[in-house]
Amino acid sequence: MNPYLDSLVQTTRRHFLKESAMGLGAIALSSLLGRNAFAASAAATNPLAARLPHFAPKAKRIIYLHLTGSPPNLDLFDYKPELVKRDGQDCPDDFIKGKKFAFTAGKPKLMGSPRTFAQYGRSGHWMSDAIPHLHTVADDLCIIHSMNTDQFNHAPAELLLLTGSPRPGRPSMGSWVTYGLGTENQNLPGFVVLISSGVQPNGGKNSYGSGFLPSVFQGVQCRSKGDPVLYAADPAGFTRDLRRDSLDALQELNELQASALGHPETRTRIAQYELAYRMQMSVPEVMDISRENPATIAAYGAQPGESSFANNCLLARRLVEQGVRFVQLFDWGWDFHGTSESEDIRGGLTKKCTTMDRPVAALINDLRQRGLLEDTLIVLGGEFGRTPFREGRTSTGEILGRDHYPDCYTMILAGGGIKGGLSYGETDELGFNITRDKVHVHDLQATLLNQLGFDHERLTFKFEGRNYRLTDVHGSVVKGILS
Repeated sequence: MNPYLDSLVQTTRRHFLKESAMGLGAIALSSLLGRNAFAASAAATNPLAARLPHFAPKAKRIIYLHLTGSPPNLDLFDYKPELVKRDGQDCPDDFIKGKKFAFTAGKPKLMGSPRTFAQYGRSGHWMSDAIPHLHTVADDLCIIHSMNTDQFNHAPAELLLLTGSPRPGRPSMGSWVTYGLGTENQNLPGFVVLISSGVQPNGGKNSYGSGFLPSVFQGVQCRSKGDPVLYAADPAGFTRDLRRDSLDALQELNELQASALGHPETRTRIAQYELAYRMQMSVPEVMDISRENPATIAAYGAQPGESSFANNCLLARRLVEQGVRFVQLFDWGWDFHGTSESEDIRGGLTKKCTTMDRPVAALINDLRQRGLLEDTLIVLGGEFGRTPFREGRTSTGEILGRDHYPDCYTMILAGGGIKGGLSYGETDELGFNITRDKVHVHDLQATLLNQLGFDHERLTFKFEGRNYRLTDVHGSVVKGILS
């Protein structure tokens, strides 16, 4: 296929009048629709131009806190006193018959949580002693106990959750949101990724990539230590004016290519160059948390100049405050198999939770105080759950750990038009099966898009002959959690 000849075939007189930003069709339409017509035209030339969703949204932005590896829900949010009573007993056959587990075979032993649980807030959420700061914001939390996924290995489960498919190549959730809404602040990306614990997510860059969407919609990874964005700084001796001149020359060349070939990635390249130029000035300022009030820094437990989950939570607030649509935090280290002391659901979990518990509670309080919580949707959780029994490889040792478990797990939502203080869904007394209000990952995706003002069935992109969407061919909005 010759892209140039193909573009000529499509460029009829009617096509020209329809598509031209200043054509007769656009001029006539703009007289009827006003500035919305030119907003649509701007989106055609600038893929990052701000756009309206399908209907009035409850949330304007999302902060997604992904706990890579998946925390042990039975030791944090899902209190199972019957499981505690039956600790050390063989798993009932009817609970495990026909099921496969990542690292467990035979008949494993049930394991009740060694953590201490109590009820908190007016809502009476059951929460463990591992997350004391989250106790203080219990009434802001919607705890979904009935999450379900199809995958029991990390990378496929993470990709299914964040891209709608267990295989690489699909656009991530943040990319879909940016594709649908554009960028509110033209000096910052619409989709920013922050990674703590020094490890990329299980799905690699596919977990925040743009897939088959134009690459301008992929997540821009920023760092809380060192240069905020790699390779964005000018080399030594390269002045700001010289950078502008070079970009102007590149843009002229790219415009010629766009006119001749009509390839969408050419427009993407122009937009990316211009955004990078603007980011050189705007990103260092917004990423400098030392500008914050000392009391705010202390509330998060952040340390300016360092790299941490606490720093990234504070950065997430600063970014959404400046108009970023989707901020994705990845925090490695939540895979509690019990193969080392750091993976023990007693001391190891306590230590890991100290890096997450305080900053997440501070983020919720900070957003509320600034009037941002009501239209900022916070998502907290992993890619699947953990078993109600001991992990097979470590079942006879002193360290306590749990295996992967896709059938039911917990996800936490706050703000953005979600009911605070709500416990949604239910599992059986041992935590093996969902007994009420099952929520599949596609349902969660549909609900998050709904809060941003999108009908998930209509937010589509045509690729290889058919329309694709984040929720694939599934998903229903979970109306029971909406305020």
